[in-house]
Amino acid sequence: MAGNIDRAALAVAVRAALEYHCPGSRTELRGSLARGTADAFSDIDVDWTVPDSPFPDCLTGVAKALGTVRPVESLRCDPDFYRSDRRRLLFVRFTGVSLFWRLDVDVRTESVAEDPHYDVRNPAARARDDEWSPAASALANAVGVIKAVARSRADEAHGLLNRGFARIDEDDGATGDWFGDVTRLARAAARHDSALADLAARVEELATQRAGREPN
Repeated sequence: MAGNIDRAALAVAVRAALEYHCPGSRTELRGSLARGTADAFSDIDVDWTVPDSPFPDCLTGVAKALGTVRPVESLRCDPDFYRSDRRRLLFVRFTGVSLFWRLDVDVRTESVAEDPHYDVRNPAARARDDEWSPAASALANAVGVIKAVARSRADEAHGLLNRGFARIDEDDGATGDWFGDVTRLARAAARHDSALADLAARVEELATQRAGREPN
């Protein structure tokens, strides 16, 4: 699925790079990789706890730090925590790594490390409309749909599609033709944000590839 890339080794290298980048910080692997239940579609989830004082400095240059592991294709922040004073949720795609294997880094300061609800639904922490790309989120949903279908989770795929179209204000939704739906969502996202045209094309190609592998 991803050439000769070892996902577990990638996760180890990511954690080491983050801890080196921000002295005094610590990381922990989360999700299915940590539980030993990962499948071929599982992404990489990492918690990164940093000291309170250097929190902004730790965030600065994080793409460069991760780039010592592999070239970073994109790094974006969840809009819900974009302006949080003590938390970020980062989504990272590495060049040459499967779209399924996105790196999600939940960054929190020591003072809120044990509070999973910190700044959840806090409007002051949320990004302005011009500080994030709804189309990028819609494409992430499209990849999620492909995963959900591969895992035989139709309800999850249905919800991801509908939320993806809603993010970009498209009057469209799930029809049950999963890969046709993903293609429409990817193309709509590219229309909304032309900078994402290449990524949208890759998502569409991935949907086409998976369509030939899934049972009718």
